[in-house]
Amino acid sequence: MAIAIPGGAFLTAALNLISQSLLIPVVIILLIFVIFVIISLGGLIFEYSSRTKVSVNDVSNLILDISNCDSIESVKSTIQNANITNTQKGILLKITDTGHMSSASREAYARKLVENEEEVTDKSLRITDIITRIGPTLGLMGTLIPLGTGLAALGSGDINTLSTALIVAFDTTVVGIGCGALAYVISKIRYGWYDEYLSNLDVLSDAVLDFMNINC
Repeated sequence: MAIAIPGGAFLTAALNLISQSLLIPVVIILLIFVIFVIISLGGLIFEYSSRTKVSVNDVSNLILDISNCDSIESVKSTIQNANITNTQKGILLKITDTGHMSSASREAYARKLVENEEEVTDKSLRITDIITRIGPTLGLMGTLIPLGTGLAALGSGDINTLSTALIVAFDTTVVGIGCGALAYVISKIRYGWYDEYLSNLDVLSDAVLDFMNINC
């Protein structure tokens, strides 16, 4: 014999109301994710076509050229003519302008510049990382929420409501997983680019610091 829990019907109704009220926000957020992923994909293609490709030999040769310079002005000229990104050139040139600083202050300043650049790259990856994790979860929520209504309709013989609920469930699943997968690919590719970019920046900043500490 089933035992009725006092207030059980009210609690069940409250849970059902909350879950059903989440469906529209879930669908809206998934649509926003789709738009952002499409924009991010376009940005990835543009970034690939316009990015400066820096090889290991380019970095090695630049380090040697910096170490062979005989003045700060020649270091600046070497940096400006190097095959690196404009952002990297700007940071390295800022380090060359620290001749009036002590060695410890100069290193702290250079480290801060590199850390700021790391923060910039992290921000550009943050949203796609969120979509990678949240997209499939929202897709699952969009699957389960309408199934409750669909099963209730099935019990009363309402096939039309059931079919509508199933369509919504399948659509949100596909969109959520698709957004998560595409965002993961975008983030993975950019992580590789940015790791290389920051690694080169770190090595080159050390080379400039070594020159500044010796000659200033």
